[in-house]
Amino acid sequence: MYEQVFRNIDDILRKEAGCTTELDYTEQSSWILFLKYLDGLEQDKADAEALVGKDYNYILEQEFRWSVWAAPKNAKGEIDYNKALTGPDFIEFVDGKLFPYLKGFKQRATGPNTIEYKIGEIFGEIKNKITSGYNLREIANLVDQLQFRSQVDKHELSHLYEAKIKNMGNAGRNGGEYYTPRPLIRAMIQVIQPTIGEKIYDGAVGSAGFLCESHDHLLASKKLTTKDLKTLQEKTFYGKEKKSLAYVIAIMNMILHGIEAPNIIHTNTLTENLADIQDKDRFDIILANPPFGGKERPEVQQNFPIKTGETAYLFLQHFIKMLKAGGRAGVVIKNTFLSNTDNASVSLRKLLLESCNLHTVLDCPGGTFLGAGVKTVVLFFEKGSPTKKTWYYQLDPGRNMGKTNPLNDADLAEFIELQKSFAVGESSWMLKMKDVDQTTFDLSTKNPHKKAEAALRDPNEILEEMKALDKESAEILKSIKALLK
Repeated sequence: MYEQVFRNIDDILRKEAGCTTELDYTEQSSWILFLKYLDGLEQDKADAEALVGKDYNYILEQEFRWSVWAAPKNAKGEIDYNKALTGPDFIEFVDGKLFPYLKGFKQRATGPNTIEYKIGEIFGEIKNKITSGYNLREIANLVDQLQFRSQVDKHELSHLYEAKIKNMGNAGRNGGEYYTPRPLIRAMIQVIQPTIGEKIYDGAVGSAGFLCESHDHLLASKKLTTKDLKTLQEKTFYGKEKKSLAYVIAIMNMILHGIEAPNIIHTNTLTENLADIQDKDRFDIILANPPFGGKERPEVQQNFPIKTGETAYLFLQHFIKMLKAGGRAGVVIKNTFLSNTDNASVSLRKLLLESCNLHTVLDCPGGTFLGAGVKTVVLFFEKGSPTKKTWYYQLDPGRNMGKTNPLNDADLAEFIELQKSFAVGESSWMLKMKDVDQTTFDLSTKNPHKKAEAALRDPNEILEEMKALDKESAEILKSIKALLK
């Protein structure tokens, strides 16, 4: 049923002039879903308080609760159309009253980790793009059918929401910003093996895929106590996100995975000066796929010892600094990082190798990230001791990957198994740091078990051959013309 509801919502949004892409559909459904979720959360808390004879202090004033503005019901439990707003009146209420009221929570909240602050942050960042009150009424009626009360409901909704994020990621050339393939994330988590009580961080959180998958992994890892569940809720997952849309989606995605008030801050992570980071700010685990190809302003670069405009290189410096001693990380980065000869690349590789044990490099094939043609690697490292040797694995699913045949869990099964013992085989090898050039620190993925591809020919040689062929063709044409005379 829920899948059809999601599909119907998208069909209505397609009629809206202000909603033209999958990004718009996800954004607009997100704020409505969030308010429906909030209503269910408040009702659950009110019921719990009533059981012990207490009154619950609602977060939202009555006028702004879902059951009043979005879905007023009659005695039969059906939408009461005598009270339900629609048409221009509905849009006027949402744009003129609801959004300004919700935005104001940011100033009224006691701190950034409260649900009140999240409400203010979300509604301060996005706008209602639905201009038809009749369309909005249809959508509100559909969303009202969704329930967030049971774990089964949340589980189904989280899967559907993940599918929306995946479609959004596939829709544009910057899809990788929003969607890291879940099989790759799960494989990274299998290598890192987080445990209850460890703090997990993603400073480029995107749609919170790493945090959500880590949550699911920890939830299934053992029978959790009440204390464990409280730790998962409040003191395990942390993230930062610069972009407004991604921030909203990350919050909603984590809520659907069971985290009531996600510890995600809306900020540009890279504006934080590395020199100001103290031990209390650090984390046990970092899992991330920072944006690559972006450029940061010179004033942002001043926060880092290795100056570069490449966003991913700044993030890698940030992650190294944010790890506790003994902390573990899995970070996706462009494979050119391993071999680039510019000063920043060389200096960053040197920093990584000297301050961390880069124990594993997973070489991913082209097409791993749908909508993005770049080749990537995953760096797995532990902070505190220098690298002595690095195990490489070259992932080869044996097919061209795309939207119809994306990366799957089975593709990564061998990597996960071999990585446990750093086994060497046809697709894996070990690189000793004593064999690495100590001036360039080149860490290129060159599989010694496979024949090297034929070297590319010199361009001048190719041009000379083309000239010779042109000359030969001209001579042949000249001979043919002579014969025809």
